Amino acid sequence: MTIRHNWTKEEILEIYNKPLMELLYEAATVHRENHDPNTVQVSTLISIKTGGCSEDCGYCPQAARYHTDIEGNDLMSVNQVKAQALRAKEAGSSRVCMGAAWRNVKDGEEFDSVLEMVRSINKLEMEVCCTLGMITENQAQRLAEAGLYAYNHNLDSSEEYYKEVISTRGFQDRLDTIENVRKTNVTVCSGGIIGMGEQVEDRAGMLVALSTLSPQPESTPINALVPVEGTPLEEQKPVSIWEMVRMVATTRIVMPETQVRLSAGRMQMSREGQAMCFFAGANSIFAGDKLLTTANPDVNEDMEMFQALGLNPQKAFEKKSQSESISAEDSIYQNLGEKPKWSRPGHKIDRNIEAQKVAKIRFENVKKSD
Repeated sequence: MTIRHNWTKEEILEIYNKPLMELLYEAATVHRENHDPNTVQVSTLISIKTGGCSEDCGYCPQAARYHTDIEGNDLMSVNQVKAQALRAKEAGSSRVCMGAAWRNVKDGEEFDSVLEMVRSINKLEMEVCCTLGMITENQAQRLAEAGLYAYNHNLDSSEEYYKEVISTRGFQDRLDTIENVRKTNVTVCSGGIIGMGEQVEDRAGMLVALSTLSPQPESTPINALVPVEGTPLEEQKPVSIWEMVRMVATTRIVMPETQVRLSAGRMQMSREGQAMCFFAGANSIFAGDKLLTTANPDVNEDMEMFQALGLNPQKAFEKKSQSESISAEDSIYQNLGEKPKWSRPGHKIDRNIEAQKVAKIRFENVKKSD
């Protein structure tokens, strides 16, 4: 099947708004032409550094400026991460994704530790993915040498609506990071979130941005917003299962070879709803009881669902062969002490500012009560 890189917003909207039965049929047909419909990738997400992020993403409870119940932690040790990866492998995961609440990667001891984590997990015969914020080309090359399989960097929404959610970094920074990853042998994982108050046109706009990348991302997470108290988007209504199914199906049609991942929001979906998403072209999930900071179905529940639906977990390295991990001593790419100037647009987002004010009041009240 020919991969198109020239989808327009109008074409994608036409697909998204088709009668549901027609949309499902088309998406399922495309899915079967490019994937085994009974195989689903199972990934585990580990928050290796939680909270304290300097960004103002309206959806994120890890932003330091908002008052949420998230307990922050410093960077985990290599041994701690390796132990969690082993448990994930025993539970059926073929991929581990490590997430750190950083704006961007900074050369130094912490990044060196992450590189060792990548080497350790790769040696477990598992695919390893990282989501660490913006990275330079040299940092991407260092991750590749360590054996990284994929790098996640979500576009979040359309370029137009992105400005309504985040003011501390620019949409172009996301594209530049993906371009830096593409200069290596590491695959790209990039998707977004629906349910942040955007219009359907913004969902189509995000898919335009993703589908026109060449090559298209090897995996695309579709997240349903999980509103968290204390964040600017805490009062957003959850998206319906029909919106999720339509988004998955449309993504499958415009990105036929991409693995479409059901990510955040599965706790609000029934098994029947998830089954419909699998039928529509989703072929990857995050397993485990937590996605960074939000609840997720227990892995045993997922395995029961797989058994009921006749689904099989995808084996590691089915889509791309495993890369060898090069030791730190033998690496070509070294710490350059880079200090890149990623953008800070700085425009005002009223609901983000209001959430900061509320956070300050709550913090002061907590101090008084102590």
